[in-house]
Amino acid sequence: MAEVISVRFRGGSKNYYFDPRGLQVEPNTYVVIETAQGMEYARCVEGNHEVPDQSVVQPLRPVVRVATDNDRKAAEYNRKREKEAFGICEKKIAAHGLEMKLVNVECSFEGNKIIFFFTADGRVDFRELVKDLASVFRARIELRQIGVRDEAKMLGGLGICGRPLCCSQFLDEFIPVSIKMAKTQSLSLNPTKISGTCGRLMCCLKYEQAAYEDAASRMPKNDSFVDTPDGIGNVSSVDLLQEQVQVRLDSAPESPKRYKAAEIRVLRNGKGSRDGIEIPKDRPARLQRQDAGEEPFSRFNRRPGPGKNPIPVASVLAGEPAPEEEDRRSGGRRRHRPKGGKPRPQGPGEKPCRAEAPSRPPRQDRPPRQEKAERAAKQERVEKLPVRPNTDTTAEKKAAADRAARQQSGGQDHKSNYRRPRRKPRGKGPGEG
Repeated sequence: MAEVISVRFRGGSKNYYFDPRGLQVEPNTYVVIETAQGMEYARCVEGNHEVPDQSVVQPLRPVVRVATDNDRKAAEYNRKREKEAFGICEKKIAAHGLEMKLVNVECSFEGNKIIFFFTADGRVDFRELVKDLASVFRARIELRQIGVRDEAKMLGGLGICGRPLCCSQFLDEFIPVSIKMAKTQSLSLNPTKISGTCGRLMCCLKYEQAAYEDAASRMPKNDSFVDTPDGIGNVSSVDLLQEQVQVRLDSAPESPKRYKAAEIRVLRNGKGSRDGIEIPKDRPARLQRQDAGEEPFSRFNRRPGPGKNPIPVASVLAGEPAPEEEDRRSGGRRRHRPKGGKPRPQGPGEKPCRAEAPSRPPRQDRPPRQEKAERAAKQERVEKLPVRPNTDTTAEKKAAADRAARQQSGGQDHKSNYRRPRRKPRGKGPGEG
């Protein structure tokens, strides 16, 4: 057994073991550790504990010291330097015209090395970019090309479930996910529904894959030839979560029925011919879905409402009509009490009516008659707007406008007051007659 502490670096979700060298480190304490890349500033997630020697990767790096105030100030200065380096690098990328997307920048604890993470569709020649960045920062420059899943892990975000991304929270390493897992779990094969923020298949498809595979090994396949308590048939669909199958019986293929896995007997698993298959005479037993002594649930023995009695199933099976059916046969009319205070006279064989309820007392907050009269008089004084007839008045408006224009010009309406002057008689000239 080896004594170690678990350390997690910034932006990562994987724990690494380091040798405390006799230091007692509490959880959530920042420490300065020695790595293959030099000194680093990290957070302790689990204090001193022992682990088997097989789980330790040799050589085990030591813990230099518990972080001091100067170490914290140096880490804060490096964070500010990373933000400045991010903006400068984006400008340099645009100046060189490189097809790459800058994702993140990390500065070492000692400040002598800066790592730029980027994504690109193919290979990128960034040699000139490295020279420009080295001349600006006076430090060792390293550019690393990462994938879209590593980008999502660095940046973080929320998944379609509403929770933070698994890769940025607790996944130590990426697990391979295939489209076959979605088929086994009967999920939609639409890429937009089974893909994560990174554009790849969601990592959570792997979580329940083992349970689905175990259930699929105990359930028959589609189109299997099975024997049920109601007869033989073929499996049309399989529900792995509830461990039920839907069977199209040969006796009633139009109405498939659902059965538990323990209620069927598989005669042929999968597609194939029925030739040569021996059908046993005894059928599988049906599982009891109700407790012993309970009647099967149906629409005749559903839970009664207040003041009602349940309808016994035996009477229904015997052919006796339900009370609702008797009302319908008798005309479907409800028998009400007369509006008067006296009860309706009873006929032969009729049940007595209920006792008449006392008349409701008048409301105390009801306004007096004088106030009612004032309200009625006020409503009568309200002037109602006249209703305009729904006619086309375009021609009338045009004629009225013409008349008004002529009156302003000093003329008269030619249709009402204008008379055509008489023509003077023409006199006879000399020599006429």
